[in-house]
Amino acid sequence: MKIGLTGGIGSGKSTVAAMFAKLGAVVIDADAISRELVEPGQPALHELVEEFGDGIIAADGSLRRSELARIAFHDSTATQRLNSIMHPLIRAETERRLAAAGDCDVVLYDMPLLFETGQEQLVDVVVVVDVPEAMQVRRAVGRGLDEEDVRRRMQVQVSRSMRVTEADFVIDNSGSRRDTERQVRGIWNQLDAVV
Repeated sequence: MKIGLTGGIGSGKSTVAAMFAKLGAVVIDADAISRELVEPGQPALHELVEEFGDGIIAADGSLRRSELARIAFHDSTATQRLNSIMHPLIRAETERRLAAAGDCDVVLYDMPLLFETGQEQLVDVVVVVDVPEAMQVRRAVGRGLDEEDVRRRMQVQVSRSMRVTEADFVIDNSGSRRDTERQVRGIWNQLDAVV
């Protein structure tokens, strides 16, 4: 069983992914893959520098993620340029890891842009982590992101209503951790019955 886990920025996908992992799912994290692909010496980093300039590189040769986000999410053309570099590489590595997971009963693919990239077709079931938009902003800003940057990212993501409509399961993550865990376990039990 391949589960696609998605939701808007600040919705709590990582927390929910950890809950599924505790229940036995093997987690493939698209954000972690993205970070690996832009480490010093990786071809993706070189492509990003060619596209967005040397200003996205820190003194130690690492990617200045906040600077790249500031540039890339400034307008839709820049976002498309970023996506054209990163999404094919993330998808290829994801497909490799999904294939390598082979005999695992449940593999959870944690992908913020699952719908935006058409990768919902890689999974059997889509679980959306949902919270009100004001809470998304508050949580993301609480993690140190700039509010304007958060709002720009939200604009390039599919709408909250579209995610919820297209989901097989929706987790309301606006309540307590215990409530979220109860919802995760409920989904797990339903999926476990068909694995």
